[in-house]
Amino acid sequence: MKNILYKNTKISFTDSGKGNTIVLLHGFLENKKMWAEYVDLFSEKYRVITIDLLGHGESDPLGYVHEMEDNANAVNEVLENLKIEKAIIVGHSMGGYVGLAFAELYPKKIQKLVLLNSTSKEDSAEKKLNRTRAIKAVKQNYVNFISLAIANLFSENNRTRLSEEIEKVKIEALKTPLQGIIASQEGMKIRKDREWLLKENRFPVLLILGKKDPVLNYEESISQIEDTTVELISFEDGHMSQIENKEELKTVLLHFFE
Repeated sequence: MKNILYKNTKISFTDSGKGNTIVLLHGFLENKKMWAEYVDLFSEKYRVITIDLLGHGESDPLGYVHEMEDNANAVNEVLENLKIEKAIIVGHSMGGYVGLAFAELYPKKIQKLVLLNSTSKEDSAEKKLNRTRAIKAVKQNYVNFISLAIANLFSENNRTRLSEEIEKVKIEALKTPLQGIIASQEGMKIRKDREWLLKENRFPVLLILGKKDPVLNYEESISQIEDTTVELISFEDGHMSQIENKEELKTVLLHFFE
């Protein structure tokens, strides 16, 4: 476990293995621990960096709004510290938004990008409203909010089958400070639309979606890659492909890294 300071704020990360660099970015209410199994596998052949995004895991919150650009700059700070010039970025959900912001800010540093259960589209008016409601809900009942939020990431048929895994995700999510939750929701709410990045074809992009994702509409998500060279992989489950489709995902990612 290592730390650096970005704008006087602690950013926590891990660094394992040798070879081309893979950076793994977790989603909202998650932290770098979610990648443990993937780090073990990938670090046999690659250098693998996992980073706690602002206000998550062991990274401190930074102010009242965590813009995706702030997170991207924090990621860059880690790479600068490690003297890494180029990396493949894998971003789950919010981590994908950060990956896209990083690609816009530091185009020469990105080798490939994986959007895992994520989107380049900005929030719709309805989603923005839902984020405002979520902020109100988490202020009223923190534990209840997290419990519901985590269960609702999985496809319905997996909520019983993966009950133990869901419980583990909840335990980690409960370590997220209130300020980190609110600031991240505010940041996601105002994030830019970056569909143009997928059309510019500057680097290979892989989009991985769940057909029963309760968070991202599958059909709508596919529309962003029309007339692009983005590769699409679809799983039959929900928003948590790294748990719901673990073995298939490992295979897909290793193939894309090569």
